Amino acid sequence: MIHCRRIDSPVGPLMLAADDAGLCHIEFRDNRHPANRAGWHGGDSDILQAAEAQLAEYFAGTRRMFDLPLVPQGTAFQLAVWHELARIPFGATISYAHLAQRLGTPNGTRAVGAANGRNPLPIVLPCHRVIGADGGMVGFGGGLAVKEYLLRLEGALPEQAGLF
Repeated sequence: MIHCRRIDSPVGPLMLAADDAGLCHIEFRDNRHPANRAGWHGGDSDILQAAEAQLAEYFAGTRRMFDLPLVPQGTAFQLAVWHELARIPFGATISYAHLAQRLGTPNGTRAVGAANGRNPLPIVLPCHRVIGADGGMVGFGGGLAVKEYLLRLEGALPEQAGLF
């Protein structure tokens, strides 16, 4: 059974979902690739409580790494991409091309971008830290304004007034 709950955050409401093994999904209000919510039930669990607390610490600027059991569902390639996302340090960014090289698929930039875009655990698996080769903000399921906000929060971009 998958339990879910909506939480408020500085980037808008987030839907968290977890089963007994771990956190399955974090969704933005306007997610580009929403999860199939069949079988999701409102409720609570220790994992959802831990995820909410750690996300609050992250947004408060006191957490740089997450310590949650994660159970994303995807293809072997998607899982490899998502695992590699977890290795991008707080406050750092890399390009899609660099991520593809790290995965041993230097010609797989588009495939890496597609897998990155389907990341079911944004923020925790920091897909927002992957940027265009020219340093531009491209592709993010929660929207580019959210991506910029997260990168500014982490110090990867200079502070700018007016965001969120």
